[in-house]
Amino acid sequence: MTYYSVLAVTPTTDEWIADYIAPAKALVAKHGGKYLARTSSHEQVEGGVSDAALRIVIEWPTVEAAKAFMADPGYVPHLAARTAGSDSQHFLIEGKDDLA
Repeated sequence: MTYYSVLAVTPTTDEWIADYIAPAKALVAKHGGKYLARTSSHEQVEGGVSDAALRIVIEWPTVEAAKAFMADPGYVPHLAARTAGSDSQHFLIEGKDDLA
């Protein structure tokens, strides 16, 4: 079953960003993930204010692949740097329609 990581990230410092981008991209690919969006170009069209500098969507082949990425020893220090240097929310969403 396909899963999606949906993130809202607002950096509070830019010190971590240059060292994060390439390793994160390589590790996403290593675990079968694919970036669908990684952009500051977004517009909120509904709901209460939910500001974020970046919106990121990653497609995963399985929930296990997504969790393996998050736990990968090569990613752990980058995750720590991102969470320390930003306000971030990360949702892991199963690719199904429970209301169909």
